[in-house]
Amino acid sequence: MLKAGKPAIGTFVQMGFPDVTEMLGHAGFDWLLLDGEHGPYGIETMQTMLQAMSGTKTVPIIRVPWNDPVYVKRTLDIGAYGLLFPYISTRKDAENVVRAVRYPPVGIRGVGPRRASRYYLDFKEYVATCDEALLIMIQIETKEAVENISEILSVDGIDAYFVGPMDLSAALGHIGDVNHPVVVDAIAKVLAAGKKARKIGGYYSFSPEDVAKRIEQGFQFISLGSDSRLLMGAAQDAVKKIWDLAKR
Repeated sequence: MLKAGKPAIGTFVQMGFPDVTEMLGHAGFDWLLLDGEHGPYGIETMQTMLQAMSGTKTVPIIRVPWNDPVYVKRTLDIGAYGLLFPYISTRKDAENVVRAVRYPPVGIRGVGPRRASRYYLDFKEYVATCDEALLIMIQIETKEAVENISEILSVDGIDAYFVGPMDLSAALGHIGDVNHPVVVDAIAKVLAAGKKARKIGGYYSFSPEDVAKRIEQGFQFISLGSDSRLLMGAAQDAVKKIWDLAKR
């Protein structure tokens, strides 16, 4: 879908239960992103969450907490189809991402794709195709990243960038105000650089209306909030509707 220029819609998963990824997978999202940066769970739980998605058509992505090669190889080995790296601010940061996800001699990833290779039944096929098959994304969320965006996106092996508007707004001195002119201008600069570099653009949206807006702007990999936001929003709407109907 992304290679064809089409948008792919998903959501972040911060609740560490396989039921959640299974339900959201059946809900029709194109992808789900297990949040290793802010979600309160580890590798073991992530694997069960990925296994719960196996019966759906939804693609599993993981956001690693940091560009730590040890953590990176473990998330890939349990079967992630792509990774999102937070806090990438320089070309060197992006180069280190590529080193972490590639096998030698290009990178430093250890060889042990246990679940990713169907427990080694597909080992040769996996190691031959993983560089092309895996979606490698970097998160743009600092002032330095915006300033260095062209150099960052010039790194071979980086497939996509993802704008984290909350962190970016904080870094630019306007925490939470994603519509502040300074933040809007920074996002526009990143989007323009992404189009020039022919990299896939991602964005974290808070509503279906904003998702539609970002698609029109040219973003493709777009999140509709997170599982916790979706649950809280649906619960609040339901409670409000009940009391409106009951005229409380």
